[in-house]
Amino acid sequence: MADLQLTSVEKVYGGGFKAVHGIDLHVEDGEFMVLVGPSGCAKSTTLRMIAGLETITGGEIRIGENIVNDLVPGKRGIAMVFQNYALYPHMKVRRNLSFGLKLKREPKARIESATQEVSGILEIEELLDRLPKQLSGGQAQRVAVGRALIKSPEVFLFDEPLSNLDAKLRASMRIRITDLHKRLRDEGRPATVVYVTHDQIEAMTMGDRICVMKEGHIMQVADPVTLYERPANAFVAGFIGMPEMNLAPAVLAKDGAMTLTLAGQTIAVPRALAQRMDNHEGPVTFGIRPQNVEIVPTNTPDAFSGKVHNIEFMGHEVNLHVHIGDSNFIAVIPNDKFDTTIQRGDDVCVRPDGARIHLFDQKSGANISLADQTRALS
Repeated sequence: MADLQLTSVEKVYGGGFKAVHGIDLHVEDGEFMVLVGPSGCAKSTTLRMIAGLETITGGEIRIGENIVNDLVPGKRGIAMVFQNYALYPHMKVRRNLSFGLKLKREPKARIESATQEVSGILEIEELLDRLPKQLSGGQAQRVAVGRALIKSPEVFLFDEPLSNLDAKLRASMRIRITDLHKRLRDEGRPATVVYVTHDQIEAMTMGDRICVMKEGHIMQVADPVTLYERPANAFVAGFIGMPEMNLAPAVLAKDGAMTLTLAGQTIAVPRALAQRMDNHEGPVTFGIRPQNVEIVPTNTPDAFSGKVHNIEFMGHEVNLHVHIGDSNFIAVIPNDKFDTTIQRGDDVCVRPDGARIHLFDQKSGANISLADQTRALS
């Protein structure tokens, strides 16, 4: 395997539209890197540039020691798994798996042993003599993964490979792919993976690290825990997490003690946070995860009063939607701790966990409440 390095990579289309804005990204040898972001953020374009299916208009792509900017896809040492599987419909599974090795004129014995090994790893031995039209979606996806795996490429590229599957099958395939990656690593054959998805659940459960993209820019690259607990900016904070982080305009003021005012209601800023915010006053964006707020009695200090707008029973928990001024806040409450007498239209008080408050600059979106003042990477 090999590492992957993108340096100042750009993509400009005819007419001057810039889709990718000089991004820098390093994927370590054997790492599982996920590119995630909303539709139109250029994650698939970035993947296609790595694959050689899109030309780059600036910067450098390096796989291992080789600069691959001008190499055709077949010479880059990559294998790609597409959203639509892209199996040859007239070839049985056995030939679909082995076709790439046959093109390389590998010995027949090597092709047969590799086919048996890969089909065993992916548990598709019984499918070898079937045509693609005889496969279920999950089976076809495993064959597509096997066709990439059999090539032993430098880098595996996945372009939203699970988006055509139902929710239950997606969950099963997430586990299969991550288990395969770990198995190869344990066997001393680490697989470098770049995986594109718009589904943050896939990103958070599969990636060693995650690259969050927006409009052709990288917002943050970090492991899942860091992205969730220490988002570099308001975009990452709002994109990562289910339900998404509560975000609302507020005003930070210092008159002796530091205070935060939201929708005309003022709370004290916890001492540890106030010390980090010593040089900041004025408009900010207040953020708190729904899991880090609680419903408290009226007149509780450092709480915001609001009106219940909606109640979602999720089985093991309840999502309580509360309007505080013009902002909608969500409180995630364990089912066994929810006060079932609460109804839509009731007045309630919401108290944020002071240790979990995030404050973002309203202009740049940067998280100004982190101890090390972490910023977006590009």
